[in-house]
Amino acid sequence: MPADKTVARPSARERLLAAASELFYDEGVHTVGVDRITERAGVAKATLYTLFGSKDGLVRAYLQARHDRTRERMTRELAARFGTPRERLLGVFEVQGLSFTEPGFRGCAFVGANAETSPGSSIEEVTEDYRTWLRSLFVDLAKQAGAADPGHLAQQLVLLYDGAGISAWMDHDASTAQAARAIAAALVEAAIAAAVIPAAVIPATATPSAI
Repeated sequence: MPADKTVARPSARERLLAAASELFYDEGVHTVGVDRITERAGVAKATLYTLFGSKDGLVRAYLQARHDRTRERMTRELAARFGTPRERLLGVFEVQGLSFTEPGFRGCAFVGANAETSPGSSIEEVTEDYRTWLRSLFVDLAKQAGAADPGHLAQQLVLLYDGAGISAWMDHDASTAQAARAIAAALVEAAIAAAVIPAAVIPATATPSAI
């Protein structure tokens, strides 16, 4: 007789985060109230406050969970699919493009949440953590690829990354990822070429004149 396989029900915290992730991303962190979240999760409001302290606490947890998933996916895909630093640097745009084809894609969750928060809020702190990670990702990969000025190249690529996400969402065009990668390739090639100084332009060591 086959063994009875019982699937454990997600915990109250997991159900709340799942409901928050869906509703906050689709409709906005301020538009959605705790009543809708607890109803969707099948959890009492008192449980939400016990687990997260407040709605802002739940918003922070939602954003942190998205950050963790984004970072883990990026790390995993870059390591599995790309062999060199240059390939990984351009591969960031290919990995970003995976989300463009997902049902219900509505752009960057951090941009949306940050637009709804007040300057200096605890929610803004979480979105800044994400931005710090994204900038560091590009700086580190630019250094490994041999860019002449990794910080400058990273700044350019972050701008391109942000624009690709907005364009893919608002234009409903997943091919934005390929266009962004092509632009990134030109920027990366120029940055690497600038780091290679041709021998012809290196002045020869002067020979002291005979006295």
